Amino acid sequence: MALSDHLRELRARLLRCTLVLVVTFVVALFFYEELLELIKRPYVDAVEQLGGKVPSELVLSGVTSALLLQLKLCGVAAIVVSSPYWLMQIWGFIVPGLHQHEKRWTRLFAAVAGPLFFTGVALGYYVLPKGIEVLIGFTPVDVTNLVDFGEFFSFITRMLLVFGIAMEIPLFVIMLNLAGVVSGKAIGRYRPWIIIGTFVFAAVATPSTDPFSMLMLAIPMLVLFVIAEIVARLVDRARGRGRETTDQWDDDEVSPI
Repeated sequence: MALSDHLRELRARLLRCTLVLVVTFVVALFFYEELLELIKRPYVDAVEQLGGKVPSELVLSGVTSALLLQLKLCGVAAIVVSSPYWLMQIWGFIVPGLHQHEKRWTRLFAAVAGPLFFTGVALGYYVLPKGIEVLIGFTPVDVTNLVDFGEFFSFITRMLLVFGIAMEIPLFVIMLNLAGVVSGKAIGRYRPWIIIGTFVFAAVATPSTDPFSMLMLAIPMLVLFVIAEIVARLVDRARGRGRETTDQWDDDEVSPI
């Protein structure tokens, strides 16, 4: 198609995505109370685990805070719920420009990326109460911890996003292997550094200071990295990218070609 036709198609897809987001947002407004309970649950569980040792409560400061919280919460819910549709629109716009083998690998990526991301989000939601418990536990004696609900919602959103994206990293490693950028043997060679880097990433990415949250992020990532290395080695073997083809020259050596 001509460039103008591509732009018109892009505009039409953006309008459809916007319409679906608006409809989903309006529907989410009717389920605001249920969404609010879902967001509050990790905090409530953390306070219950503390057993009343630290007085703490959620608060809203400012006249517009309640309205902004409702809009942000329903907006995030709308984006998540409508994600299959707008991802399909992105796919529909990109796929005509791909070759057949590229379509095959992108289908595989799309099929695996979504479940991995939501698995990471579910894992993050599971460890949130423990992390919040540790953070609130630093409150000094005879001091009440007032948690601003707006900041608390942003904290939860970042936490879940970190866990979701972290689960995608090994998948990107496999995609790089399929593209011929990195080999399975190279992944194995740098495995000790990958393990150290994974634990450092988990320690920095998790806002809480407890080792439980760090391990709950690092261990699944390491398992996925092991799977990624195995898949990469199998792909290399199937494509004949063994020692005789990949290790003849150093990485920085110019090939005869």
